[in-house]
Formats: sequence, structure tokens, C-alpha cells
Amino acid sequence: MSKKFKAIVIDNQNENFTRQVKELSTEELKDGNVLVKIDYSGLNYKDALILNNGGRIVKKYPFIPGIDFSGTVEESEDNKFKAGDRIILTGFRVGEVYFGGFAGYARVNSSFLVKAPKELTNLQTMMMGTAGFTALLCSFAIKAREELLMGEKVKDVLVTGATGGVGSIAVMVLSKMGYDVHAVTGKKDKHDYLKNLGAKNILDRKEFQGESKLLEKGIWDGVVDTVGGESLTKILAQTKPNGIVAACGNAGGIKLNTSVMPFIIRGVKLWGIDSSASSIKRREFAWNEVKNLIDFNKLKSLTKEHSLEDLIKIYPKMLKGELFGRAVINPNK
Repeated sequence: MSKKFKAIVIDNQNENFTRQVKELSTEELKDGNVLVKIDYSGLNYKDALILNNGGRIVKKYPFIPGIDFSGTVEESEDNKFKAGDRIILTGFRVGEVYFGGFAGYARVNSSFLVKAPKELTNLQTMMMGTAGFTALLCSFAIKAREELLMGEKVKDVLVTGATGGVGSIAVMVLSKMGYDVHAVTGKKDKHDYLKNLGAKNILDRKEFQGESKLLEKGIWDGVVDTVGGESLTKILAQTKPNGIVAACGNAGGIKLNTSVMPFIIRGVKLWGIDSSASSIKRREFAWNEVKNLIDFNKLKSLTKEHSLEDLIKIYPKMLKGELFGRAVINPNK
């Protein structure tokens, strides 16, 4: 039986880009073998780019964006999922190639879905969302230095873009893991916010701008870099022998002007984090670790819930760097 729901629909006809909240029917959802009633989605930087002008990502219009969501299965053609199962979806080109989460319903491939841990509500999983999942993967990469690679114990960890969604949650997770977290931000009014999340020290992002030597004094055992560009060059030069730099963002630029010196003289590992294409096994592991690493009372204080109509108004703030914390979207609000 067909059901009506609200969705943000973007279109680009004759180079006239539009974004509107429209009423659609579940009959219009053609992809996948599982129908999900969406409870929450999240606003990510990639979502903001797509809402702005398609971000050179969306090729087929009209289109429903939204790269992550949580919800409940209503219909399934796959025995792995049944009606009533609570699920999480992040990545797999949903919201880019396949209709996404800024809607009341989605129809997706069952191989994209992870069952939500019983300890987490659907709201909590989207308080995390793609940003939180990415932060977890970055943090586990840092932890790999002492576990997988059998290196020295991690102590000092740097987090760039620390007031953003990924950065904020990375600060919290790495602090929970027992590391001394040094948070980088250009927002002087957010120092108390970062210390409340667990940051031991706050650094101005200006310290990571400008020319870098081939190698500088080794300071960091590990780094979660959400920015990229010029600052990543300096960070690599400041990473201690056998340190790990988990890189997951490029808001500061896509080019990296460095040398082989950090890698062959100090054995630094540059570990790229692509949360979108992570295996289901890795996803299940990460989501099941959330209960041990996230203080949802703190996360709730930096999360704000918005309607689809609100989303159209607030996404430009993310592109300007004026949002911090997490924006959760309730398509039924």
C-alpha cells in the first residue's frame, strides 16, 4: 500500500537549481529491496554541498539528498531484515546516487544496512550519524598504533577542525580512550565547549598555517585531521616516529605539498578514512563500541533537532563554518 511522506527534493532544470519540501508517495521510491520509515537523518558537510548546488556529486534529477538516516524496517525482501527492525544507514552513495534520508521514507539495498544496537535509540544513532561513525573509525586508526602495529603507547593526539561534527566526537572518543587530546580550532569562544568534551589543550589553527620544514620537532603520537590542505603538511612534519595520521576531510584543500621524509625517516602512517565504503563487519564493530565511548548526555547538549523546512534555511551556515556540533533532521517534524 502506497504511503505519503514529506521529502526535500532538489532539481536542476535548464541550470536553474531548486530545493523544496514536497509530498511524495512510496511508489516513487524505486531503489532497493527494503522500505524504511525514517525517524532521523543528519546534516553533514557533503549534504550541505549537495543542497547548495548538487556539489558536482548528484547527476540525476529530481533527487532526494541525505547521506545517512536511522529508522525502522516496514517491508523487506531480504530475510536478514524483517518489519520492526531498527536500522542505521551511512554512506554507500545513498544521498548521492540513490535517494537519501531527507525524507519520511527510503527504499534501499539491504546490503547497505546495519541493525542498530539495542542499547542505542534511533535518535542517538543519528546524533552520531556519518560524522560520529567517521570519528570512530579515525579513533580506532590511532589506537591501531599500539594494538595492530604493536607500537609505543599513544599519549598525545591532535584533532583538527575540533568544533565540527567529526572533530567534536573524535575529541570525546579519544579522551575516553585515555589519550591527551589537543584540539585545534579558530573559534575562541568554543574553548570551554571543547574542554567539556575532554580536550586537555586548545591550539589556534593559525599555528598550522604557513611554510613547513621537511621535518619538525615530533610532537604527536596520533592525529585526526578533518581539514587537509596546508595544515596537513605541517602536521605530518610534526608527527612522532611511527605515529599515525588519520585523514578524513578536505575543507582546507585537496592538495598535499609534502615529501617522503616523514614516511621513510620516521615511519609515519597516513591513514585515509573512507567511512562511506567501510565493510559491514567494520560498521557493526564500530556501532557496537558506541555504548562504551560516547557520553550521550554531552552529545545531546551539542545536538539540535530540525525539520526539513529548517534544513533548507540552516545548511548555508555549515558551508560558511558557522555551525558546530550536530544538526539532526526529523523528517516527520
